[in-house]
Amino acid sequence: MTRKKFLAGNWKMQKTRAEASEFFQLFTKILGDLKNVTRVVDVAFGVPATLFDACSTNTAGSGVKILAQNVHFEKQGAFTGELSTGMLADAGLAGSIIGHSERRQYFAENDEAVGKKWNALALRGLLPVVCVGETKAEREQGKTNDVVTKQFEASFAHVSVEARANEFIVAYEPVWAIGTGLTATPEQAEDVHKMIRGLIDKHFGKERAESTRVLYGGSMNALNCAELLQKPNIDGGLIGGASLKPEDFSKMVQAALVAK
Repeated sequence: MTRKKFLAGNWKMQKTRAEASEFFQLFTKILGDLKNVTRVVDVAFGVPATLFDACSTNTAGSGVKILAQNVHFEKQGAFTGELSTGMLADAGLAGSIIGHSERRQYFAENDEAVGKKWNALALRGLLPVVCVGETKAEREQGKTNDVVTKQFEASFAHVSVEARANEFIVAYEPVWAIGTGLTATPEQAEDVHKMIRGLIDKHFGKERAESTRVLYGGSMNALNCAELLQKPNIDGGLIGGASLKPEDFSKMVQAALVAK
């Protein structure tokens, strides 16, 4: 099965509304009609809540997906500073990144919370982009597969049968390669992606394993993107720093357009 490539920029805590508008003006100028692009490659941006409206307006009708960077699993309530899936849907968003290593490291987000967020997004018809990945110490100790398996399965345990029927994406992001300039070799990344696809097969069956996209999220950039995307189990990228410049991200989208 040929899976449609998926490139998602993660802007983290970056950009004002004016800067976002300027980004999309140049991004569109470089790539041309984005509707033609998104017919072949899914393009998404995980943006701060202050940019939901500006990004949605600047990409209206293009097929570009706007994602949140986090969400709460409760429908509403006394959770100051949080956003619900209903709020994301009301803002016109396509889904949310969940379980990013920075959320785990700085905000004590655990696998149970990630699973509950996955469940809430899926039940709302929004796309969960579920992040998993090991630290440098865990990689050096040979624990990569154990860590990623635990993260996936401990989150999956909190996803209802109904929610499991809906689409999700897994993003493998080795923590040691995020923002460090270090990147897993295409072979290292492919090995973990293949293992993750095996986990999906175990819990969802072969057909879902073949159709579910697994993204690489460790310092993918315009120089290494094409080589990574040639690997059979790497279906795209969750891209941080390289997604902030329209020139760089456009090159990555162009690489995805020709990837086999």
